[in-house]
Amino acid sequence: MDFGLGKVLPVRIEDEMRNSYIDYAMSVIVMRALPDVRDGLKPVHRRILYAMHEAGMAPNKPYKKSARIVGEVLGKYHPHGDSSVYEATVRMAQDFSTRYLLVDGHGNFGSIDGDSAAAMRYTEVRMSRVAELMLADLEKETVDFVPNYDESLKEPSVLPSKIPNLLVNGSAGIAVGMATNIPPHNLGEVIDGVLMMIDNSEVTINELMTAIKGPDFPTGGLILGTEGIFSAYNTGRGVVKMRAQARIEIMSNGKPRIVVTEIPYQVNKARLVEKIAELVRDKSIEGITDLRDESDRKGMRIVIELRRDSNPDVILNQLYKHTQMQESFGVIMLALVDGRPRVLNLREVIYYYLEHQKEVITRRTQYELAKAKARAHILEGLRIALDHIDQVIATIRQSQTTDIARNALMESFDLSEKQAQAILDLRLQRLTGLEREKIDEEYKNLLETIAWLESVLADGQKVLNIIKEELTEIKRKFGDGRRTAITIDTSKIDMEDLIAQEDIVITLTHGNYIKRLPVDTYRSQKRGGRGVAGMGTKEEDFVEHLFVTTTHHNIMFFTSRGKVYRLKGYEIPEAGRTAKGTAIINLLPLDADEKITAVIPIRQFSPGKFLFMATKKGIVKKTELMEYDTARKGGLIAISLDEDDELIGVKFTNGEQHLIIGTRDGMAITFAETDVRSMGRTARGVIGIRLNKVDEVVGMDKIKRDAEVLTVTEEGYGKRTSTDEYRAQGRGGKGIINMKVTEKTGRVIGIKVVKPGQELILISTEGIVIRMDVDDISVISRNTQGVTLMKTAENDKVASLAAVEKKSGNE
Repeated sequence: MDFGLGKVLPVRIEDEMRNSYIDYAMSVIVMRALPDVRDGLKPVHRRILYAMHEAGMAPNKPYKKSARIVGEVLGKYHPHGDSSVYEATVRMAQDFSTRYLLVDGHGNFGSIDGDSAAAMRYTEVRMSRVAELMLADLEKETVDFVPNYDESLKEPSVLPSKIPNLLVNGSAGIAVGMATNIPPHNLGEVIDGVLMMIDNSEVTINELMTAIKGPDFPTGGLILGTEGIFSAYNTGRGVVKMRAQARIEIMSNGKPRIVVTEIPYQVNKARLVEKIAELVRDKSIEGITDLRDESDRKGMRIVIELRRDSNPDVILNQLYKHTQMQESFGVIMLALVDGRPRVLNLREVIYYYLEHQKEVITRRTQYELAKAKARAHILEGLRIALDHIDQVIATIRQSQTTDIARNALMESFDLSEKQAQAILDLRLQRLTGLEREKIDEEYKNLLETIAWLESVLADGQKVLNIIKEELTEIKRKFGDGRRTAITIDTSKIDMEDLIAQEDIVITLTHGNYIKRLPVDTYRSQKRGGRGVAGMGTKEEDFVEHLFVTTTHHNIMFFTSRGKVYRLKGYEIPEAGRTAKGTAIINLLPLDADEKITAVIPIRQFSPGKFLFMATKKGIVKKTELMEYDTARKGGLIAISLDEDDELIGVKFTNGEQHLIIGTRDGMAITFAETDVRSMGRTARGVIGIRLNKVDEVVGMDKIKRDAEVLTVTEEGYGKRTSTDEYRAQGRGGKGIINMKVTEKTGRVIGIKVVKPGQELILISTEGIVIRMDVDDISVISRNTQGVTLMKTAENDKVASLAAVEKKSGNE
């Protein structure tokens, strides 16, 4: 018959790929990646424990080399790589990976810092006491055995597993097209849940959750809220939020520190410390002065020392947000049920475990009953022999061979072959009266045992009672307290709830260095004063923007390229009065040629509000504020600009205000906001003021009733002019004269609409700051050069101005 040997058979590649991939997928799903719902083990873990059991590596026996057990597993049951077997063995011996250790390891088995275990030729292992429970009664035919890979040996298809291991130790694995990720739980709680189901087969998941509170990780830590737990237990899928256990302490020197004693499950401690250090270096988190890992054999201890004036709660929240001090565990309770993968809820997992235990107890009882009956049968024969001892001896003496004697005994006393053989094997010392009593006593006890075992098989409730008794004893011996506490989910609390709302000054230099300071940092002076040092700058750098806001405002940063970024006031690092500040590039992802040209604070994004923008080339645009209510790390397009244009100003409006635009050559135009229709976020805008070739817009503001237009020049001259002198014109005109610009005054650097009672802050290119009452500045007409507001040194010029609300008292 020709089977096609030696021939090449054409096959469609899509058919071969489909069939082969299905075979591969099923092999991975059933034989490698997913645990069995009954014992919670994958094949590799089951084979490791069985091989250790067969090798006599009990908890009370000496340790043996890991390489020995790896070789046993590879050679007899698991024809895969030795590294996978050893890694599985190591994980079962790591107290930071496995909640209840199944392998008792001796030597270096790695660390929570990510250090790998020593080579298998150095480490030693044996079964743990909990692993003994997994294999208990294996020899009593409690589970089915199947041929190994080459059919030379038999191995168990599942372990008896007295403990509900799938929940207790959890499991993780990636199969083909599916994955499992089951968290570990507290043994005592899980046993309480199983007992609840034994007592009430209709128990609900909510009732089970009164016993099983949630996952219990070997590394401790905190679980935030029960929403994820509830979802996982009801649907088999959910997300559990984990958080490090940390406390805030005050050191003897009065400085605060954060001490971390537990971290989330599966987090690498060394990488966590490195990440915190990186955030400090990048100034993403301000206020940390020292970071040490003081962990030792007694436990974990990461110390984070803080500045005296820092807010520890805020820094701790930032650590939770930006590091693995807070992590999520995605629960997928997927396991094999009758060889098929299924996503199970909590009740189903316990149900299948209980069904397995009922089968194990039943099969163990059947085994013990058969053994007891076999022994009783032998004892019955011995009792008959002892009752007729003289005849038995005579029969044996008259027989020429053992076979003849056996057959004679069977015929004379109606015995079975096994009974007759037992009599022939009987030693003479058993013929004494004392031995006869022992046989009678043993027979009596066996009859009672048989009656009990038969009653167990006849009554399912007795099987459940046995399971209850065994589980209660296991809980007494191995139960322990929870390591992972379950708390309210405080991660939903907004960080600004922890931060006091305070007025702050934000300064931004030409070189894009930013900082925040309390608004009282600058003291009030008389007009014409020399000022105080407001910040340290490099010779080529100078303060270009100064803004007053609060710690809780959303700060919108508009850039020269027409983009907008968003930060909270408290997210801008605080610095001393003379400090340079933080490079804005550390806070916002600006391009090399992109700089901040406008900043406005927004309390909240609400309808009916607008952002009004002006560009250097006189283009204006009005857009609804709600169009910017999207916080993207990469920023949003605020306005589409021409190639040679820049965004210079943005104002927050109600859509019906009047605005004034001032230019560098002293021109200004006032028009109603209604003259500009609302446009989309990415629109270009329309002409606001027509400029000559060398002129450009330097400021824009909203017109207010009973206010004045403050104009300041680069040589320190300035004036106030009543807004009544600026008649409203149509949008797009050339405007009117705002200030007489001369060589003495220098060109205009900015305009502001101010009201009596406010204060003016001026900053020079050398970083000199002066603060004065607005009321001290003369109110004069438009076409004048103004008065001296700030005496500038040689090569120094006024760079920026801001109007703030007046504070009582001086600094």
